Formats: sequence, structure tokens, C-alpha cells
Amino acid sequence: MTISPDAPLFLDRLSWRQIADLQDQGNRMLLLPTGATEQHGPHLPVNTDTVIAASLAAAASAATGIPVLPALAFTVSAGHTGKWPGTFSLRHETFIHAINDLGDWMAATGWDRLLIVNAHFGNDAVLRVAVDQLRLRHLGTLQVGMVNTFLLTPSIRDQFFADADDLHANRAETDLMLHLAPDTVDMAAVEDDPDRTAGTVLSHPVSQTSLNGVTGRPSEGDAARGAALFAEMAAALAEKAATARHEQPPLAPELWRDCSRLPRI
Repeated sequence: MTISPDAPLFLDRLSWRQIADLQDQGNRMLLLPTGATEQHGPHLPVNTDTVIAASLAAAASAATGIPVLPALAFTVSAGHTGKWPGTFSLRHETFIHAINDLGDWMAATGWDRLLIVNAHFGNDAVLRVAVDQLRLRHLGTLQVGMVNTFLLTPSIRDQFFADADDLHANRAETDLMLHLAPDTVDMAAVEDDPDRTAGTVLSHPVSQTSLNGVTGRPSEGDAARGAALFAEMAAALAEKAATARHEQPPLAPELWRDCSRLPRI
């Protein structure tokens, strides 16, 4: 899918009447970007994940016409601990509740589909819990999904993990930020740090594995490669969003609607 030159549709810039008109026209799906505010090594800004998530969601909105919500910038970054300043994290439960609250409001105000666009590794587990809760509580009225931007296709995954399995502020993220927000990147301060997690069995926070908040080789960062990677990611996300816009459950409603009762979730 080729990205359209049309402008993104930012929901927070519309009035309620304009939003109601969108819904009357059948546009009842939303994109919700989720990033983070956390240390990203000595060379990248703490809003790196948020910039990536918001930029990709905006590109997908431009290509599909699906409205995009403001990015969530405070999420779950506890794994970075307090070793380096700049990290601000919500508790896991707080973030889960926040996603549930937003989803409840979506269901109550006429939306029937939500695709969460996540660019932060630390959000994956908590978002999966929130998605599970929402999809069950609003079964048949609000269809919910989540995609991790770094796993959109095998090719994109390979580029992200090229220099580290437990990556952070690495080459791919530096490539993207050199393309998206070059004025916030300080390549004079860049420092590589190797992945030390090979063969480990237990889970170790970043403070136990990295000397400078980096895992990977950001010194190899390249803006042209970042532009190509962003275009590939934006096209893949737009394709998934377009599919989700019309996707129906594999089984017909009469086969599940009356037999899927659950206690309150």
C-alpha cells in the first residue's frame, strides 16, 4: 500500500459535531498511539518512542482516513529503573486502567473499533492484558487490537533486532529519529553498548544490563536508512489498519453472541 499525501485526521482537532458526522458516515474506528517517556541513552530524547508511535499513526491515518487520537506519552517504563534521569513511568495497573477507561468511553460514544499502535517494548504485556479485558467486556460492540510497530513485518523486525536482541536506543531507533526529529538527536554524544543478555534465563531490568541506557550500536545510525524504514513501517501499519477497519469475527454473531456471557471483567 502506498502512503497517501492526504493529511492525517487528528480527532482532537475536531468539534463534537464534526466527530458525529464522521460516525454517521461510518467512520467508527480509532487509532491510539502509545509511546513512553524514558531515558534513551546519551544521544536520543526521552520522547523517542512517542515520536515514533505518533508519526506512524499519523501516516496510517493519512493513508486510510481513520481518525488518530493523541499519543499516550506516559506509559510503563519501570524496567529502566531510576538509574538514569528522564524516565517517568506509570504503574502497570494504572496504565491498564487508563486503557480500559478510554475504551469504555469509546464504546459509550459510538466507536466500534480500536487499534492501538505501540512503539514501546515495555508496554506489550500490559497492553495485551488491557486489550483482553476490553474485548471481553465489550464483546460484539467494540473490537480491539494492538500492533507493535517494531514487529509489523519480518523485514521490519529484522532491522530492529540487527544489532541487539534486547535492544534499546539502538541503530534502528536512531535511524528513525534521525529521520523524524534530527534536531533532537545528539550524535556527538552517541555511545554503543553491547547486548549482555545472551544465555540469561531470568529477567533483568536495563539497569542490570546496560552501562549507559543503550543496548546496540546507535553509532551506525543513518537518516536515509531511517527514512526507508519509516516508509516501510508506515505502509505496513496502513495496510493492517485498513484490514481492521472492515474485519469481522470469523464466526457469525449467532454462533457466539448468546453463549459468551462472562462475569464482569
